[in-house]
Amino acid sequence: MSSLPSWLRQHVAALRALIVLTVIVGVAYPLVITGVAQLPGLKDKANGSLVKAANGTVVGSSEIGQLFTDADGNPLVQYFQSRPSAAGDGYDPTATSASNLGPENTVDTLADPAHGVEAKQSLLTLVCSRSLAVAQLEHVDGRRPFCTSDGVGAVLGVFRNGGAKGPITRVVSLNQACPTRPFLRVYQGVRVECATPGEDYSAGFVTPIQGDAPTDPVVPADAVTASGSGLDPDISPAYAHLQAARIAGARHVPVAQIQSLIDAHTDGRDLGFMGEPRVNVLDLNLALNRQYPYRAAA
Repeated sequence: MSSLPSWLRQHVAALRALIVLTVIVGVAYPLVITGVAQLPGLKDKANGSLVKAANGTVVGSSEIGQLFTDADGNPLVQYFQSRPSAAGDGYDPTATSASNLGPENTVDTLADPAHGVEAKQSLLTLVCSRSLAVAQLEHVDGRRPFCTSDGVGAVLGVFRNGGAKGPITRVVSLNQACPTRPFLRVYQGVRVECATPGEDYSAGFVTPIQGDAPTDPVVPADAVTASGSGLDPDISPAYAHLQAARIAGARHVPVAQIQSLIDAHTDGRDLGFMGEPRVNVLDLNLALNRQYPYRAAA
């Protein structure tokens, strides 16, 4: 080595370091960690917390939610439904994500084919439309503050002459495209217009309208909002109990039995004070299949 040029010695030393680190970090370390992960008590979680049905078939993971829908995306009435998901087409672990929409995201982008603009719902309209869909599925009151009866955000664009305190000259229901009838006929003495796709309403003051919906909606928040990861496997006990009547009807059992099953599969706060009570949807649906098998109508 001493007879080699200094630049070549440096390259040989770098190559040796690369080989040693590759063996240690790229081969030995992963093998050791993999071996440790297969120890009793760790193996199940390391292998994905897989859940098997009574016949031994893997049906999912206790840590990753999934959809209980048919081929067209319609909810299967015999199963408890998970919360919404923004991960891919829903609960896609390769596309885990949130919507990245904040609470002030209240104005939709209306479709304008003439100018190549695609419709895009605001967070408020997403929540409103989901609440309406859940209400129709569960036959309950789906009204929410700041939502219209047709499931979009109840938001006005209020135009004033002379600034924020000036007289109102025009009012537009920003999320209701013409020819839809606006959710309000008149706002402070001014007739409310429907929105024309492609028209610029940015000069108006965005004004959400609370409406007459109850401040504590029947449809709980986790039924209309996605988790940060889009993979949350749990729902709240409130959302589970909201679905009990539908499940009982589909499986032809008393509602009280379904409610008892929910209570038996409700986990409390971690360590008694962290987080919220929750119900694992896959675990609950598997228990449904075991105790109250579903028989489709002939």
